[in-house]
Amino acid sequence: MVAYCSTVAALLIAVVGCGYLIAATILVGRFARAPMPTNAPAPAVTILKPLHGEEVGLFDNLMSFAQQRYAGAVQIICGVTDTQDPAVATVERLRDASTASGVELVSDPTIHGANRKVANLINMAARIRHDVVIVSDSDIHVDPDYLARVTAALQQEGVGAVTCLYHGVAASGLWSQLSTLAINAHFLPSVVLGLGSGLAQPCFGSTIAL
Repeated sequence: MVAYCSTVAALLIAVVGCGYLIAATILVGRFARAPMPTNAPAPAVTILKPLHGEEVGLFDNLMSFAQQRYAGAVQIICGVTDTQDPAVATVERLRDASTASGVELVSDPTIHGANRKVANLINMAARIRHDVVIVSDSDIHVDPDYLARVTAALQQEGVGAVTCLYHGVAASGLWSQLSTLAINAHFLPSVVLGLGSGLAQPCFGSTIAL
């Protein structure tokens, strides 16, 4: 009897798992084909980039934000809590690049509470010049039309915030590959399923546009 119950339980779990995979596959396909708003005005934008350390690909990631095909004014504020942070040199390199404009650096060790990333953002807030603000993590790389698409979505009726789902790109080594697999095969479809079922309305560190 115990063996029979175990078999039934295993079959039920397998059926639920297969159902999840089928639903996730369908919803991810719909999500990828969903039309994006276009032809919207291009308001001035401030991008906040909290930084810590010289991580892999940091310059290229930041440069992807500085090289946007966008008609509006763009201010990029990079923040560190230590003047000796290695990320400072990368920001200076970004500011020297001929294609990068409107890049500012805030170095402020002031701590506001226990969350150092939030403290970094608070320290940058006084330099914000524009009404549209985008908070984005340092390890994010975007396409040249990123700002146009995000601001167009933000201007839709009833929208108060915009975020972006993201996929992982492995750097090198087994752990990086496993982390990328977890993002692309587990996290991403789970988010789309949560959105499709109405059970989730998340905002991710990749993009929080307000």
